[in-house]
Amino acid sequence: MNKSVRGIQSRNRVEVTARILSAAEQVFAEYGYSGASISRIAATAGIPKSNVIYYFETKQALYRRVVGEIFDVWRDAADTITIDSDPLDALGGYIDTKLELARTRPFGSKVWANEIIQRAPIVQDYLEDELRAWTDDKIAVIQTWIDNGQMREVSPRHLLYAIWASTQHYADFVHQVKTLNDGSDFSDVQWQETKAAVKDILLRGVGSGGS
Repeated sequence: MNKSVRGIQSRNRVEVTARILSAAEQVFAEYGYSGASISRIAATAGIPKSNVIYYFETKQALYRRVVGEIFDVWRDAADTITIDSDPLDALGGYIDTKLELARTRPFGSKVWANEIIQRAPIVQDYLEDELRAWTDDKIAVIQTWIDNGQMREVSPRHLLYAIWASTQHYADFVHQVKTLNDGSDFSDVQWQETKAAVKDILLRGVGSGGS
């Protein structure tokens, strides 16, 4: 097999995998793990069921991959939270990115929320390992900012919880948000207003050191 053929096959594999994951994210969000099926995911992706099984042997394997992808996207969103960053800029950038993900990837947030509400029957190990380590790392960064006098003393853990709750609300409760917006999705202007408002509400209490 020449390099050209291998390259095409590789691109096709990436494209098909992406289609499957996108469809699975939507189906798991709408029907939950129990209500979702490989057949429904295949139909949503517009590919044969056998293709889904070829790339992901079981529904659980596909589900865990979806949850892993969601966590990776959220973890990347927090790249701004580093010791060398300005606290307000870093946290503000994190909030902006989380809200943008709520806008563009609402199904991912719903999959995560549904799993947690059910006491994480499929990915409890993920919470205990990946999420715990990531959260502890970000808490340490925020505590360092506090110790350095760069922001006033707050609970780093509860600050993160507040950011998660506020930003993911716009994905997990999108129907409620849309209903209260006269049945319409937020416009670009409204999303910008939302980002500004959420940052103002959450970060005003953070303030600067000594405030």
